[in-house]
Amino acid sequence: MIAPGDKKALVERSIITKFRKTIWAPFLEALRVYELVAEGDRIAVCVSGGKDSMLLAKLFQELERHSEVRFAAEYICMDPGYDARNAEKIAENAELLGVPLKVFGSDVFEAAGIVGGEKPCYMCARMRRGCLYARAKELGCNKIALGHHRSDVIETTLMGMFYGGQIQGMMPRIKSANFEGMELIRPMYCISEEDIARWRDYNGLEFIACACSFTAKLGQDGQGRSVRQEMKELVAELRKRNPDVEKSIFKSLHNVQLDTLPAYKSQGVQHSFLERFKG
Repeated sequence: MIAPGDKKALVERSIITKFRKTIWAPFLEALRVYELVAEGDRIAVCVSGGKDSMLLAKLFQELERHSEVRFAAEYICMDPGYDARNAEKIAENAELLGVPLKVFGSDVFEAAGIVGGEKPCYMCARMRRGCLYARAKELGCNKIALGHHRSDVIETTLMGMFYGGQIQGMMPRIKSANFEGMELIRPMYCISEEDIARWRDYNGLEFIACACSFTAKLGQDGQGRSVRQEMKELVAELRKRNPDVEKSIFKSLHNVQLDTLPAYKSQGVQHSFLERFKG
């Protein structure tokens, strides 16, 4: 019996009961289909303080309890330069939810603001990832787990098509190019952001959003729509006509028909349909 005031236990129970079909099962599906967690792994679960990464931490705690695969998890949080209010909120949520965070500092926000110019988000993401890899390696980990979800995968694909002139997805696991023997995994790859928000709201939880100064400036200037937000709005509009549009886009990434494309790249090499046509 769970006491009514035991928030941690209630949140954990909701994952495998109320949200079993929409969160727990898709989480396990991603682990199985993409072979994300193996025997003997030591995984750094990266927590930024938002709803996605906090849920990721709770999912890994449940996995540690129930999985037959023996692995170890470290729960790490990089402070890239949060203000005191956000840093405090992260600490409060970690205590409330029983997540044993190991917090370490960095100057990523400041550095990305200098190097990244007017659009520092890409540089910030790369620098943050490098810091996470380095810290994870110090802790003896061979993988870092990030909280990207199915909606991130879909939006990234659309952003590449509409703004980058390319069809490029977001992989469920990647080998690090700069940290030998390290991998990045995305265990929430099959989970919808809407279902994550439902989990948060059902449990009455409050998390920080992106806490960088650039995002804050967008809001102050009345420009609070990023390209990613545009993609969210587009998908929401399409969903009115086709409720399964997100599932279709996601499935298409697993069902690419190369024979119908005029050109594609593989391992950095450009290929043309003419190679097959003239062969």
